Amino acid sequence: MQAETPTLDDVARLAGVSANTASRVVRNKGSIAAATRERVHAAIDTLGYVPNRAAGSLASSSSMIIGVILPSLSNIVFPEVLRGIHAGLAGTPYQPMIGVTDYDLGKEQQLISSLLAWQPAAIITTGFDHTDSARRMLEGSGIRVGELMDIDGTPIDIAVGLSHRMAGKAMARRLIERGYTKVGYVGHDWTDDRRANARYLGLCEGLAEAGHTLAAEERGHDASSTRAGRAALAKLLAQDVKLDAVAFSNDDMAVGGFMHCLAGEISVPNELALMGFNGLEIGQSLPKPLSTILSNRFAIGKTAVELLLQAGRSSDPQIIDTGFSLLDGATT
Repeated sequence: MQAETPTLDDVARLAGVSANTASRVVRNKGSIAAATRERVHAAIDTLGYVPNRAAGSLASSSSMIIGVILPSLSNIVFPEVLRGIHAGLAGTPYQPMIGVTDYDLGKEQQLISSLLAWQPAAIITTGFDHTDSARRMLEGSGIRVGELMDIDGTPIDIAVGLSHRMAGKAMARRLIERGYTKVGYVGHDWTDDRRANARYLGLCEGLAEAGHTLAAEERGHDASSTRAGRAALAKLLAQDVKLDAVAFSNDDMAVGGFMHCLAGEISVPNELALMGFNGLEIGQSLPKPLSTILSNRFAIGKTAVELLLQAGRSSDPQIIDTGFSLLDGATT
């Protein structure tokens, strides 16, 4: 049974202030003591309270909003998801309101609070990781919630995406099938990217099932980029461990690895096989198309928004697996 949506009176009672004082804090009006302001904000976080900024608007206008929260727009993966969302909204009266978190869960919490204040018809987020307060707000809102890109978890409402752990295992199996047994790993910082971590764990599991382990690994402390991939592969190979293949956390990193091989006259795949993840166009445009796993990003966005515009939230969370496919390029 869904919990009742917290009210401003609930916030005032928990903070030990009057409803008028709580309202002034929420609206940031007037002079309020710092300690009082802190108590009210703490109560808001605890309860998951969301102010209704659309109270003076027509319900029909506020319901036409679909909140979309993405971690990045510079990473080509997420604009493709957004393209799918736009395709799913085509011919409907709904419009997306977009926010970008830069992989910061605190920023995501702020965006969720801001979007919910406008009473959207649905909110789309990326993955299952949220602050406790953000999760309470989403759970208590009663609106449709789509968590995209990942299905290895329990959704608030619906999850649309793929199993990154299974994708990692598929990478391992394909490399083993091709006769590669001395496999290394190159990755970016996954502190705020649990999906990359899940693929790494799946890769290790897949190798273990075949009686192997990672021969060497190098994980950078920076975000994913071609430059980071090139530098990380150089460090990995400097470990002087004999490798016949390297799996990368994604295509950006793998393209950088390919550039290192090109500059160092390392024959791919004769001397070193390379495999990525995402199926990006840049990887398929290399002199030797990258072997990789294609994630169905457009389908993820389109499927999610179409489902969210159907019936209201069900009591049973729903998981939709859009799957992935192996692209056999020329680098393995």
